Amino acid sequence: MNDPLIIGGREFISRFILGSGKFSLEMTKVVIENGGVEMATLALRRAHTGGKENILDYIPEGITLLPNTSGARNAQEAVRIARLARDLGCGDFVKIEVINDSKYLLPDNYETIKATEILAKEGFIVMPYMYPDLIAARQMADAGAATIMPLGAPIGSNKGLLTKEFVKILVDEINLPIIVDAGIGRPSQACEAMELGVAAIMANTAIATANDVGTMASAFKLAVEAGRKAWLAGLGRVLEHKAEASSPLTGFLEGH
Repeated sequence: MNDPLIIGGREFISRFILGSGKFSLEMTKVVIENGGVEMATLALRRAHTGGKENILDYIPEGITLLPNTSGARNAQEAVRIARLARDLGCGDFVKIEVINDSKYLLPDNYETIKATEILAKEGFIVMPYMYPDLIAARQMADAGAATIMPLGAPIGSNKGLLTKEFVKILVDEINLPIIVDAGIGRPSQACEAMELGVAAIMANTAIATANDVGTMASAFKLAVEAGRKAWLAGLGRVLEHKAEASSPLTGFLEGH
């Protein structure tokens, strides 16, 4: 099926994006290979040069790096981290993550919009992580975002698609790929999100905390693919307060 995900003019076959922050370096490669991943996040602090703990040594060739601005508390800090990542050779993709709330770790949409505008003008392919709000999403799109990345639930919680209705609004109203990031805890929840019409899923904690991370990565891969196919096929209607015969014979017997 010719159904590529296009971000910043680049085509991807996989719609499962790996958040690599909670994996040991040795497991990163295992998860990427089992999950069929083509894009993975990269925390700048794990990509220093010259040290033996460089995550770049564990990411297979051909994977698109998605540096994130983890740790940034405002737009200024996010912009500085993004520039440093590009200077280190990580490319033009960047996931903007601005969080100054230490309890709930909710993203600051206002500061994220400011960072998006600055970096988009500098040629970055900006993928902002945000609290699912339509007005903020429109402002991010106007600022030059390449995608919109709403959270499904608080980061690291594995609670699932708690923001489902708000994510659906973004899918319907924003003419950019919508990528659900944070909170997805099970493959079934990833499939549910894809059935809404989102473009991709990012997962980290759900896989990192599994007993077998390689197998769980494979399960997420299959779930994302299944959800995408279901959305493309067109989900069947839902009947309220009644049933309907599933075959003509059933209907005939009921009628007599």
